Amino acid sequence: MIWQQKSECMPVEELRALQLKRLQHTLQRVAARVPFYRNTFREKKLDVSQVTSLEHIRDFPFTMKQDLRDNYPYGLFAVPLRDIVRVHSSSGTTGMATVVGYNRQDIDTWSDLAGRILCGAGVTPDDVVQIAFGYGLFTGGFGLHYGAERVGASVIPISSGNTKRQIQIMRDFKTTALVCTPSYALKMADIMMDMGINPSGLSLRYGLFGGEPWSEGMRKEINERLGIIATDNYGLSEVMGPGVAGECQECNGLHINEDHFLVEVLDPETLEPVAPGEVGELVLTTLTKEAFPVIRYRTRDLTRLMPEPCPCGRTLTRMNRVMGRTDDMLIIKGVNVFPTQIEAVLFDIEGTEPHYRLIVDRENNEDKLTVMVEVVESIFFDAMKQQRTLVDTIKKRLAAEVGVGVDVKLVEERTLERFDGKGARVIDNRKF
Repeated sequence: MIWQQKSECMPVEELRALQLKRLQHTLQRVAARVPFYRNTFREKKLDVSQVTSLEHIRDFPFTMKQDLRDNYPYGLFAVPLRDIVRVHSSSGTTGMATVVGYNRQDIDTWSDLAGRILCGAGVTPDDVVQIAFGYGLFTGGFGLHYGAERVGASVIPISSGNTKRQIQIMRDFKTTALVCTPSYALKMADIMMDMGINPSGLSLRYGLFGGEPWSEGMRKEINERLGIIATDNYGLSEVMGPGVAGECQECNGLHINEDHFLVEVLDPETLEPVAPGEVGELVLTTLTKEAFPVIRYRTRDLTRLMPEPCPCGRTLTRMNRVMGRTDDMLIIKGVNVFPTQIEAVLFDIEGTEPHYRLIVDRENNEDKLTVMVEVVESIFFDAMKQQRTLVDTIKKRLAAEVGVGVDVKLVEERTLERFDGKGARVIDNRKF
């Protein structure tokens, strides 16, 4: 099902013309209404009236998360506060919170974009959607909630946590679509096993997962354990929330809602465009956000674009699932290492469970990476020879994949902490 056929299947030439028109309008609005952008453009001697192609966006400076913090709380709003009907915010655990606002038109647009994501994943008016993302100031729950309502599905706004109750409601209310982080989906699968509930006896058919990087191996694990079709979706509060991009049931890349967002993928070091198909940092410009437009926002998320046509019929460019973040990247002995690389290897090795931790230490001025991974019971309590064989296999596979040697520690099932939200899998003990 395609929610907005005309927009999602628009001829590419027509789409680019629409993007340019909306970009010109957005630049004019922020120059007129947002002092931060007006002053920045003036300092750079940028004339928004001279923008005549999409490539001209490269002349404009980036917007950084620190800019949002520096203008806390309402400094980047482009409409009067009386027109704001919703305010969301980051937690601010690593600094001052970032605040974003929505007017009524933004909420309406957001609902439609989230509706596109849900429909792409298979959701119809006949479905019951259980939203196990957090609500409150976090955008994840609200965005997909209103998207599900927009397409006519029934919504269970249960939020996150209280996993046994989640599962009971899933069974009793006949939930057909689950929305949460992939880590939490696996935690649910574990608790179902403890409760003696077989997922095949549930009505669950679809899973829409986001909020953290995850691998194909993790998708396979979720699909097999819950008996569903798991799709990836992407969004961030600074730009809109969920609704920026999402997979269709082809499960081969996330369709970006390009009629609402202008996308760049740049080398995070040079800040120049990467070659087609290469990995770089995702940079987004909002094209229709009225209350809180952002120009060239550096997401810190790493991905690549997939311009090939999709069999689903949508003409929107696809992006690969997020590989990691430029600020989550580990540098081990001078080598860039991403947790998702390690996860993909672990999920491909028989006998490992989908739960791991990465511990980084510095000993004698050298980096040391230790991978703790849960293994199935038969291996953990088996002869030492089989354990050593598994450790050697993991070490060799990881060395080949990431280019550095690692230590591997096998731990018993249910040893590592489970997460209701994003899984915090890296502990970096180094002091720089």
